Amino acid sequence: MTRPPPPATPQDALADAFRLLSRGVADRRSPFHTPTLATRGLDGAPDLRTVVLRGFDPATRLLRIHTDRRSAKAGEIAADPRAALHGYDAAAQVQIRIAGVASLHLDDATADAAWAASREMSRMCYATPHAPGAPVEEPPPAPQDAAAGRANFAAVTLRIDALDWLLLAAAGHRRARFAWDDAGALCAGWAAP
Repeated sequence: MTRPPPPATPQDALADAFRLLSRGVADRRSPFHTPTLATRGLDGAPDLRTVVLRGFDPATRLLRIHTDRRSAKAGEIAADPRAALHGYDAAAQVQIRIAGVASLHLDDATADAAWAASREMSRMCYATPHAPGAPVEEPPPAPQDAAAGRANFAAVTLRIDALDWLLLAAAGHRRARFAWDDAGALCAGWAAP
């Protein structure tokens, strides 16, 4: 398999990052389908977990994931909305690190649309009687009523404020950094790998 030539400009690297993120939404087998989300724990320590990338809008730089509103991550985002997302594609040898501000959507149009677009199997994840991480005597039975999960469901959007793209290559690594200001103006450039 021949690898494509590396991006020639930072803008090409950003297009590659956005392509990989878009593919992560559409393709369950993409490594960017299940990136790692980092938040600040309520105790101040970093907290990491694998999430499923459910949506990405390049024009608004919004990523979307889903969570249980009773989860630690929901409480952490409510307390401090700064978050980071990390993904790595071993075949392409590309790492993407994202920093931004997360928004928790509970009972609004974003949450309603995300719930409506979810498959029943996914909805079942939110229909459990226990909050994620709650101690239990034994593993509970699988939920049977997907509709009961809506009360626990939340969508999370993450606005990309900074993105770091890194390509590992025998001919020389390449790294590009991107940052958007409050008005949405982009600052882009190469960085040492």
